Amino acid sequence: MVSVDEAFLRVRAGASPLECLPGGYHVASADEAYRIQHATLRALGGRIAGWKVGADTPESEPAAAPIAVSTLFDAANTLPRGLCRLIGVEAEIAYRFGRALPPRDVPYTTQEVCDAIESAHPAIEIIDTRFVTPGSQPVFDHLADQQSHGALFVGPGISDWRALVPMEERVTLSIDGRVAVDHVGGNAAGDPIRLLVWLASHAARYAGGLAAGTIVTTGSRSGTLFVEPGTRVAVTFAHLGALSLTCD
Repeated sequence: MVSVDEAFLRVRAGASPLECLPGGYHVASADEAYRIQHATLRALGGRIAGWKVGADTPESEPAAAPIAVSTLFDAANTLPRGLCRLIGVEAEIAYRFGRALPPRDVPYTTQEVCDAIESAHPAIEIIDTRFVTPGSQPVFDHLADQQSHGALFVGPGISDWRALVPMEERVTLSIDGRVAVDHVGGNAAGDPIRLLVWLASHAARYAGGLAAGTIVTTGSRSGTLFVEPGTRVAVTFAHLGALSLTCD
């Protein structure tokens, strides 16, 4: 039987998307899902340029996925044609680490993680899936599929990121000039710093830590809106700044 990561890679290479995993198999645990993520990433070139991390509630265990160089776009404003089969747009807040957090025996404290952060950025994540239908499979199956990551676009950052209060930050998301989302907060995970502290330990276990320059996006603040190719998407945060892109 074809392995799970091989099945995902075949779809990425142009095969039809999956109705389900080969043989009706389901990923049994988060640990298995993470190992499949990294097997897939190694086959795609191996270098981690960023991470996505999120949680269902402010108290629940976070989940993460590495982001490859080929799907991270710094200061770009066009989604390359054919990169994503589906285009689900999400407004997000991302953080850039100015200092590395390598593996060590003692977990990093919140203060140490914050001291390593260089800047905060407006971001738009493109949600895609190697399955036919988003959200159709058990949660660990989708986690193994890079947590449904398609691409990440990152806008200009602010160095005074500590003054930002993400739970009180107003965000608007417009589709072809029409405001589709306009609210305060919007992230089910709550404070993103908790996610970054968790990620420091997670990345140490699975990927040799967080490298300097790594971008981490911290979950949707708008929900996911699926759009068609050619759509213009714009995101504005009250204090963080704005970012727009064309989904070619």
